[in-house]
This record gives sequence, C-alpha cells and structure tokens, in this order.
Amino acid sequence: MPPTMTGHWLMKKSQVSADRTWTDLGIALAWLTKKYEESPPYVRADGLQAYSSLENKLEYATDVLPRGVDVTWVYYAAAKSLISFSVVCCPNRFHPDLPCPLPPS
Repeated sequence: MPPTMTGHWLMKKSQVSADRTWTDLGIALAWLTKKYEESPPYVRADGLQAYSSLENKLEYATDVLPRGVDVTWVYYAAAKSLISFSVVCCPNRFHPDLPCPLPPS
C-alpha cells in the first residue's frame, strides 16, 4: 500500500536499496528519465498532448529536488496501466523528523 504522503516512503524500510539512493541530482534525473522512457504516456487519438512533456517534468524536478521537495510522476501508459514513480528527498523538507532509512555515503 503506498503512503498518503510521499515523504512517508522514508518509513518503508523494505523499499530502500543502495542503488536507489543518490546524492547527485543528475543521477536522480537520469533515473526519472529512464523510468519515463521505459513506459511512456499514452498518446491521445486526436494528437493533443495528454500530459506535460518530459522536458517540462525534468525542468520542474531540477528546480525542486535540490530544495528537498519530492517529485512524483503519475500517468497512464499506452497499455492503459497506471504508472507512478517518485524521488523522495531525505532529509525531507516536509517531514524533517523522519530519519533517512539509508543515508547516502
């Protein structure tokens, strides 16, 4: 069950792994890009854009992640399945008392 607030992912110890703990913004952005490209959003039949572009999403993430604000991307993929992935900051701006489950080295 996903938490109701992204910062609460920090309490789910089973979701922690060293290969998903970064201190470099570029690596986090590359991970977001990879996930997006693995399951891109569906394309509307009328050709209009259904979701914000990857470039806009990356621009937003580049702005807020260094300030400790989490980033979550949710959309429907071509197969009509719901895609959701997040980068959760630690320490977390909105949950400063939650300890980092796996502090970066």
